[in-house]
Amino acid sequence: MSEAMPDLRVTAVLSLLLFVCALVVGCGGSSSGSGSGPGNPTPQFVPTGNMMAARYVPTATLLKNGMVLIAGGEDGSGALATAELYNPTSKSFAPTGSLNTARYWASAVLLGDGSVLVIGGYNSSGFLADAERYDPTSGTFTVFANMAVPRRLFPVATLDDGTVLVAGGYGFSGALSGAEIFNPADGVFNPTGSMNVPRRIFTLTTLNDGTVLAAGGFNDNGTLASAELYDPTQATFTFTGSLNTARYYHTATLLPNGTVLVAGGTLPSGNVIVPLASAELYNPATHAFTQTGDMTTARLVATATLLNNGTVLVAGGQSGGSGSTVLAGAELYDPTAATFAPTASMNNARFGQTATLLNDGTVLIAGGADSTGPVASAELYEPGN
Repeated sequence: MSEAMPDLRVTAVLSLLLFVCALVVGCGGSSSGSGSGPGNPTPQFVPTGNMMAARYVPTATLLKNGMVLIAGGEDGSGALATAELYNPTSKSFAPTGSLNTARYWASAVLLGDGSVLVIGGYNSSGFLADAERYDPTSGTFTVFANMAVPRRLFPVATLDDGTVLVAGGYGFSGALSGAEIFNPADGVFNPTGSMNVPRRIFTLTTLNDGTVLAAGGFNDNGTLASAELYDPTQATFTFTGSLNTARYYHTATLLPNGTVLVAGGTLPSGNVIVPLASAELYNPATHAFTQTGDMTTARLVATATLLNNGTVLVAGGQSGGSGSTVLAGAELYDPTAATFAPTASMNNARFGQTATLLNDGTVLIAGGADSTGPVASAELYEPGN
């Protein structure tokens, strides 16, 4: 018998002791705690403090001090310039400095020095090219630099050298193929190689080898199945394997094994939105997408968050005919079993929300919109033990 094989009799005794210990109020843990420890063994969503403003599609960034910066968004009457901080210790939101320009459908990224860059977006004036930098120490935003091209509905990806790739999106001319690199060292956006296909509402995922996967999206020719890889050493995009199902408004998550989980989204049929339940995995070694288990619910405009145990939490979004149903349900993808399974449901159905993995392993779900419009509510997903 291998030395790595446990003694089954010892294992049985230990299992019994752990079971008895759990009955005695969790081996010293609280029997009614709200954390993810022994006192709370099952996954659940618990309400946390409300934001100070209802926000649809704001940005959310985990700061180095463990707080979360929520900035901009849309409240049903227009773009917001206000921003706020979520404190995981007090489980409450508090105001911080405001953006210089109100915006939604923007992107945000944490820089190496701990500041946050908020880029582009949209407001009543149209598409935005400017970027602002948030200083956590002073709690203020400073106008920092301009992109070469105004854009909204675009993703960003941090490269291994600390620079930031901005690609595609939607601009004055429609879907964009152009890309730019922001260098924090000099605070300037510089053009880089363009994508082979204009695309918006797609995903960018930095892979373990430092390349970046651009997948799916939408342009004037329709929904896209194509995917491309950006090579920072060559500053070029090249085609890679195509998705099995064309999609946009999907999620993309880098898994611990280096593959990328692409899930949900929509593949319109004519003028009808068709939410997707299908999911697929991109393998960087083979440059191919293969189908994996379907989600239990078709959904678009959902969030996907890699948890500390390696599973992926997919929450909320829209489903039903033409995406008419706003979802409270959530599910977990297990990379080992290659399947999705339902988990606890949110307290508030929502889409276009933010999802941020906190340092304690919980996930902050904030804002978004329900069937009546943008919401201010927030909740925490506690994975349990």
